[in-house]
Amino acid sequence: MNIILRRVYAHDAEPAGIRVLVDRLWPRGISKSAAPWDVWLKDIAPSDNLRKWFAHDESKWPEFKKHYFAELDAAPAVVAQMLTLLRQYPAVILLYSAKDTEMNNAVALKEYIEGMTLQN
Repeated sequence: MNIILRRVYAHDAEPAGIRVLVDRLWPRGISKSAAPWDVWLKDIAPSDNLRKWFAHDESKWPEFKKHYFAELDAAPAVVAQMLTLLRQYPAVILLYSAKDTEMNNAVALKEYIEGMTLQN
C-alpha cells in the first residue's frame, strides 16, 4: 500500500498513481475542466462542523484527529471505497487544498488508513 500526500495546487511532477481529492469543498481557483484528480471522495472528508472547529489550529490537532477518526469509523462505506482504491492501484495520491502540509485532513486520513491496515 502506497499512500502519497500532495497539495492539489502543487505544480511539480506528479508521482504515478490514482489521484483522489479528499476535501469536502471544491478547491478555490480550479475549474472543473482543469481538475487534477481522478476521483473526488468528498464524503471521506471531515464534517463541516469539525472542519470549521479545527480551523487549522495546531493546539486542536490531537482532538481533531480523535473526532475525525470517529467520523470515519461511523462511515464504513466511504472508507471501504478508499480501501478498494488502495487494493486496485499501486499508489494512491491523496490531494488536499490546505496550506498546512503537516496538519490537515489528508495527513490524518493516511494515519487512520495505515492504522486500520496494521490492525488487520
